[in-house]
Amino acid sequence: MDRPNYITPAGYAVLRREYEQLFGNERPKLVETISWAAGNGDRSENGDYIYGRKRLREIDRRLGWLSRRMKAAKVVDPASAPDRSRIFFGATATIADEDDQERTLTLVGDDEADAGKGMIGWNSPMARALRGAAIGDVRRVALPAGEREYEVVALSYPPSRAAG
Repeated sequence: MDRPNYITPAGYAVLRREYEQLFGNERPKLVETISWAAGNGDRSENGDYIYGRKRLREIDRRLGWLSRRMKAAKVVDPASAPDRSRIFFGATATIADEDDQERTLTLVGDDEADAGKGMIGWNSPMARALRGAAIGDVRRVALPAGEREYEVVALSYPPSRAAG
């Protein structure tokens, strides 16, 4: 990976919980089921054995992916952003398009992006266009539907822990 894998502390915790759940709970139960099924004789028509092995491969693949993503992760707490006047990682920005339609977006790590909830990945075209923008700035974004212009109308960060 040539660029850092930024992630919020909450996003990292979600990855960690999934890893621990798969590794500590689901995988050991599955290995036990596979061992039991293997002891029942003919494995070629044993559904528990066949399905169990397939599911075990899926879990191991997911565990490997989660492990690599957590190892490459650079946890950044948006609450400690030094410059709160511009859009950087963890910022929540309200933008308006040419038709004055407003959208509120939060720039998060690519692993925690969920466009339906307004959380866009740090490396998405929209996030790249908004990086460094301040309230009142207009940015042109190349989207699959064509180029659009957006104006930043509001900007916020999570409250600083030092202030609380």
